[in-house]
Amino acid sequence: MLDETPVAALRGVGPKSAEKLAAFGIETVQDVLFHLPRRYEDRTRIVPLGSLRPGDQAAVEVSVDLAEVKFGRRRSLLVRVSDGTGSLVLRFFHFSKAQQAGFERGARLRLYGEVRRGPASLEMVHPEYQRIGEADSPPTEERLTPVYPTGEGIHQLTLRKLSEQALAMLGDERLPEWLPRELREQMGLSDLQAALRYVHRPPPGADLDALEAGTHPGQQRLAFEEMLAHHLSLRMLRQRATHLHAPPMDGGAELLEAFRAQLPFALTGAQRRVIEEILHDLAQPHPMMRLVQGDVGSGKTVVAAAAAARALASGYQVAVMAPTELLAEQHFANFRHWFEALGVEVGWLSGRVKGKARRAAVEAMASGELKLLIGTHALFQDDVAFHRLGLVIIDEQHRFGVHQRLALRNKGREGQLAPHQLIMTATPIPRTLAMAMYADLDSSVIDELPPGRTPVRTVALAESRRAEVVQRVREACRAGRQAYWVCTLIEESESLQCQAAEDSAGQLAEALPELRVALVHGRLKDVEKARRMDAFKRGEIDLLVATTVIEVGVDVPNASLMIIENAERLGLAQLHQLRGRVGRGSAESSCVLMYRAPLSQMARERLAVLRETCDGFEIARRDLELRGPGEVLGTRQTGLMQFRIADLMRDQALVPKVEQAADWLLRHAPQQVAPVIRRWLGRATRYAQA
Repeated sequence: MLDETPVAALRGVGPKSAEKLAAFGIETVQDVLFHLPRRYEDRTRIVPLGSLRPGDQAAVEVSVDLAEVKFGRRRSLLVRVSDGTGSLVLRFFHFSKAQQAGFERGARLRLYGEVRRGPASLEMVHPEYQRIGEADSPPTEERLTPVYPTGEGIHQLTLRKLSEQALAMLGDERLPEWLPRELREQMGLSDLQAALRYVHRPPPGADLDALEAGTHPGQQRLAFEEMLAHHLSLRMLRQRATHLHAPPMDGGAELLEAFRAQLPFALTGAQRRVIEEILHDLAQPHPMMRLVQGDVGSGKTVVAAAAAARALASGYQVAVMAPTELLAEQHFANFRHWFEALGVEVGWLSGRVKGKARRAAVEAMASGELKLLIGTHALFQDDVAFHRLGLVIIDEQHRFGVHQRLALRNKGREGQLAPHQLIMTATPIPRTLAMAMYADLDSSVIDELPPGRTPVRTVALAESRRAEVVQRVREACRAGRQAYWVCTLIEESESLQCQAAEDSAGQLAEALPELRVALVHGRLKDVEKARRMDAFKRGEIDLLVATTVIEVGVDVPNASLMIIENAERLGLAQLHQLRGRVGRGSAESSCVLMYRAPLSQMARERLAVLRETCDGFEIARRDLELRGPGEVLGTRQTGLMQFRIADLMRDQALVPKVEQAADWLLRHAPQQVAPVIRRWLGRATRYAQA
């Protein structure tokens, strides 16, 4: 089987080459076949020079007229060639004396390269070339020439030779067709091996535009099977979860009622609907696996707290995990405010909790004395044990590695008993992506904002208009409102970011002496940070200058103006989260995106999206278009779902068919499911075990 045949079995692959290929993700002959060309070159026909235009890539046959070395800013070898229909200049910046000598007058060459406009005529820079005889020309290529993505130390020619050998090894026994003929006919899919042969070596006249866009039927056949494998793996995960037992939680209505009664606001219809869905899941004897999506400010935390109240009332412990210290602190403050009034102690655990305080929290959880624990990734460290963990709530789950989420779930296992899981995200996921990424989860959407929220008016202004922005802050604060001024830096260094915030705070305090200005950044001690945030909440500070630490979890209804410096450096999701810190009261709120000109095309599009809409789902959809799913969901870091061939944005139209095919396979050919998953995901646990 080609998935078990090491790439070293191919000619020309020694130990060093195998190591380089493995680092590039190519370990088996099957990996070679699934490493597809990113573009193609047409060397199947010789093109006359007279028909060439700038931008063309072509094979030509020419005679050398003149070769000379020119000395300008860079030394270069210029070779003038012609073929009777026109002429061309070949330009080489790196060349040897022997190479120069090979371009004697009258020598015949076959060239391949891209045509560019030169100072005096059309040019090819460093074309591929070979000497040919006076009378006879070697045959042209029979098929289009593939150009593969390459890695460090891996040459294009090497990949072409390897793919040639791999294609020669294709056969039903070595790369079986796991999708039954009946299913392929229903879905309009070609044969797997025919698709691979076509995509690696397209015939002359093939639709190059479709191939380079990734939309050719051959490529779509491969993308379809890869997406099907991922989808099936999630379905199998979901099926396995139904065989696990979880504690049914259907008691303790009094605590839940008491929790609702003490809230100073009425729940929205969407919140009530989602809470009912969660309570229904918690009452089942198998683990809840539910994703709750809600835009910034839609009230996900209250929904999570209602779920926690049901679990606590049923006699189980609850763990709430957030990706950042600040967000975890905000959850801790909210849960403590709600639950300590009901007689439930709330514990806190983060990387900064040390010594006696940490030991006390860990011991209280292990003994069952502490029922509700809020924290960061510190919750899944080895020495943290739970007495009777029944519910795990994970906020912004895509920021966690899969193994982190799995480690926390495993802490609740008692034999075959697993805790219920509630996963929340304020990064709305377009439906197509949610279907593909989270097929193992039930999904709820809080699609209603609390009453009284006003849309935030958003404008983009150049840095050169800073004085106008400062005046705007002055006017808002004079009117009794408060403002945020967020500083960002392109460097990833927190210390540099803090320095920028310190500089801005100093300048703003000088420019606005009548206002009370405070600074919050990641290097402040927790106590000092909390003190300044509390003072801002109480209205004792007019202008809060901060780094992006305030991205999530800060709720100050009187803050109605946000300035974001260097907004062009942030992604759409982060800008939307930051903007969500204002517009939490009834006053009209504004967000100023300050940028440094000139803007890149991508930055211009991002800022335009923010100006056009406040709808998180629309922003997520546009973000997906601009950046792709790996960036949007943070999967580049977490290894959640990495596709080799499929592209969720390009191939989203395949998702409904993939779901139908999964249903058909599970019903009519369940024995084919495991081989399809293994082909594309390997035997590694990957994300499918989380």
